[in-house]
Amino acid sequence: MKKLVIILVLFASPLLKINAQSSEEKDKKEIQAVLKAQRLAWSKNNIEKFMEGYWKSDSLQFYSSNGITQGWEAILNRYLKAYPTKDHTGKLNYRINAITKITEGAYYVLGEYHIKRDVGNADGIFMLVFKKINGKWKIIADTSN
Repeated sequence: MKKLVIILVLFASPLLKINAQSSEEKDKKEIQAVLKAQRLAWSKNNIEKFMEGYWKSDSLQFYSSNGITQGWEAILNRYLKAYPTKDHTGKLNYRINAITKITEGAYYVLGEYHIKRDVGNADGIFMLVFKKINGKWKIIADTSN
């Protein structure tokens, strides 16, 4: 009986590792899909659609060189004020440097953004914290500079 248990553990261990890896890969692909939808919305000057990637909560936080903005509504208003026209939103591209699991249901994303626009290009870095909320990946904290 002891040998049977050992054999089962030996065969099951790689399967559990493969399942964990495929689960992480699935999470990462879903997070990348959120970022792609945001990139496309931004480039169409659709800030409201861009904001769908964020957690719609008063607890959402945005950190930048201008300080901390708290809450989904306040962050939306900040974006609308800072990027009032298509000339300001321009065309957004990301470079994702890492998507790293923090714990089950949470990841952080490190990357660079590049906005090509007529009013002057904008480049910077970001760190996003994603959490799975009600089955969907949402940004719960954003640090961009």
